[in-house]
Amino acid sequence: MILDPQPEGGYTVTSPMLPELITEGDTIAECLVNVEDAFAIVHEIYEDEGRPMSDGIYVDDANGPVSIEAVVSVP
Repeated sequence: MILDPQPEGGYTVTSPMLPELITEGDTIAECLVNVEDAFAIVHEIYEDEGRPMSDGIYVDDANGPVSIEAVVSVP
């Protein structure tokens, strides 16, 4: 996830692995809650369209945790 600070406050959240996932929040904690909701919607869209999740994202149970393997770079 990329949390991009906004000039008016808060963050816009995007995902390079799931370009359809876009959300926002006033705090990082709020962003994390909103990411869960956004991911659930994107996952449902992928299932409805019969599209596989991006490499590195594993969903064993729609109601369970999601595993994501990714390289993270911090400047």
